[in-house]
Amino acid sequence: MPAGTGSGFVWDKQGHVVTNYHVIRGAQGAQVGLTARDGTTTKYAAELVGYNPDKDVAVLKVDTGIKGATPIQIGSSKGLRVGATTLAIGNPFGLDHTLTVGVVSGLGREVQSPSGRPITNVIQTDAAINPGNSGGALLDSSGQLIGMNTAIYSPTGASAGIGFAIPVDTLKYQVDTI
Repeated sequence: MPAGTGSGFVWDKQGHVVTNYHVIRGAQGAQVGLTARDGTTTKYAAELVGYNPDKDVAVLKVDTGIKGATPIQIGSSKGLRVGATTLAIGNPFGLDHTLTVGVVSGLGREVQSPSGRPITNVIQTDAAINPGNSGGALLDSSGQLIGMNTAIYSPTGASAGIGFAIPVDTLKYQVDTI
């Protein structure tokens, strides 16, 4: 997997892209690659707008806007139930355009942020999340964003069936604040 590779999603028509802070931490620059429906990929230079390491959230901006990109449909993490279908989108091990399917396997979990502070109320899913999925979208069965893939529990470094996502309701607040 190329160093510094992660995932993210288009937040709005102004060219904001949301990802995890740990994906861009220490980066000297950033590029956002967007694949069109015809399979062609266009890379855009992106600028860091801001971040919150305590919540592991970062916002990038493509100054020229992202032509032809449709912002993600933002759902809600309120009312999620264990057993609900989840779809994790990302770039695991550099394998772009990967989709894995699972369920919400736990709610109200806690993971450690890059700053060492706890991120609370995290969604647990058994959809496979691996290195490179960080910053990717966790969707519900309607295709709406319910969280951002951020961590796995794994003694080996690969998916053990326990992944964690920052809830979209937390993301909404963080992105608006950033």
